[in-house]
Amino acid sequence: MALPAKMRTQLGDGLVLARGQEHCVYLLPQIEFRRIAMQIQRTSMGNKAAREYLRVFLSGAVDQDPDKQGRVLVPQMLRDYANLGDDIVVIGVGTRAEIWNRQAWEDYLAEKEDGYADIADDVLPAMEF
Repeated sequence: MALPAKMRTQLGDGLVLARGQEHCVYLLPQIEFRRIAMQIQRTSMGNKAAREYLRVFLSGAVDQDPDKQGRVLVPQMLRDYANLGDDIVVIGVGTRAEIWNRQAWEDYLAEKEDGYADIADDVLPAMEF
């Protein structure tokens, strides 16, 4: 797949593709991937949830270098995980991008749209808009 031009400069040369939540594929700059992996690894090995998350997250992680046209190859295991076909959506989410099956993204967005305003107070610090 071709990375949107705007994202190419933000992601840098090397990046990591990994399983994301809600069956999308995370596209992370290598430095961000390492930061997340180190943070998870600092959690106690006695923490079952941390062990399980780390196994799933790292076992699906693949290093990629975009070609001269800004394209990356999404491995079959990640395409299967996110049900990626010909119709995909790439969205920017802070320090990463997410690759979604278009229909799954539209369904997700429609489901979360109503609660979007309701969770603002819980997620955002006190701000005036």
